[in-house]
Parts: sequence; C-alpha cells; structure tokens
Amino acid sequence: MLKVAISGNIASGKTTVQKLMLERGYKVLDTDDVSKDLLTVENKELLDAFKDYDVFENEEFSRYKMGQLIFSDGKARKLIAEIMHPQIKEKMLEFFEKNSSENIVFVGIPLLFEANMQDLFDKIIFVYTDDDIRLQRLIKRNNYTKEHAISRIQSQMPQDDKIKLSDYVINNNGTQVELENQVIDLLKELIF
Repeated sequence: MLKVAISGNIASGKTTVQKLMLERGYKVLDTDDVSKDLLTVENKELLDAFKDYDVFENEEFSRYKMGQLIFSDGKARKLIAEIMHPQIKEKMLEFFEKNSSENIVFVGIPLLFEANMQDLFDKIIFVYTDDDIRLQRLIKRNNYTKEHAISRIQSQMPQDDKIKLSDYVINNNGTQVELENQVIDLLKELIF
C-alpha cells in the first residue's frame, strides 16, 4: 500500500485536491475532520489542559475560541499540538490498517511537517498557492480581518521550506480545470 500525504498551508486548496481524489474512488482521511472530532470535552487530556481557558461554549469546546487562542498564544498552540498530534497519528494508523488492502491511500494533513509526521508516508504532495491569493481566500471564505488572516498564514512553516521536503507540488494559482489536470497527471505517475 502506497501511503500519500496531501499537505498544504492554510487556504491553499488542499481540501479541493482531497475531494478530487475521493471523486476518483480513492480512500482519503482528512485530519482536519479528525481534529474536529477530537475537539470535545470527552477528550479528557484536552479538557484537563484547557479547562482554565476561555474556550468553551454550551459546555463544549468552541472551535472559534480555540482557533483565536492558538493563533494568538504560542504556548497554547504548542500545548494543543502536544496533545492532539499523537491522537491524530493514532487515527491515521487506524486508517492505514483499515484500508491495508488498497493500493494507494491519501491523508490530508496540513501540519505534516510541523507535526514531524512525514516519515509515516511513502510520498508527499504539497499544494502550493501564492500567499496573496491565500490571504484573499481567507478574508473572503472565513470573514477574517486582514491582520488575523496574516497571523494564521504566518503561524505555519513557510511554503518554500515545505516544497523542498515534498515529492510532488501541485500549483493551485490557476483554474479548477488546471488543478484537476494536475491531479490526473499526478495520479498517473503515482499509480504506474
């Protein structure tokens, strides 16, 4: 089984690439979804670590408040990473085991390099989009202020550093058709 990571910094189009893989019948695990599932008061380790922070709403973690906290507080960002990265890794290993009969599987993982999980994969695809396009997407899609969008972008390892560590780069500065064509070409290369 070929294990392929799909990575990309915030608002790069990584999720769109994952959807294109799904549409073609491949198994894809989205670690953003895994993170959302883990962000619950039933996650005792997380609850204990953040019980004194203002990150709750209706007796449950508020994704919005957690996002605000971790992008403004480096200590909180490090703490959540220390707790959630091993939990996410466990879910990925379960996904690999469950799909061990597949020829190829994909895992969408934006913080692949920050979490130092690249060794779990045979190949790494990085979805690249110019920073100014990503900034505009974040402002439009998430209704962020320009300052908050910039802080989100700057909280991640620079794209150029990640490109050097990746096997393939998909450039997502163009149209949807151009993106789909790159995905099709890449799949041909991965499969043969």
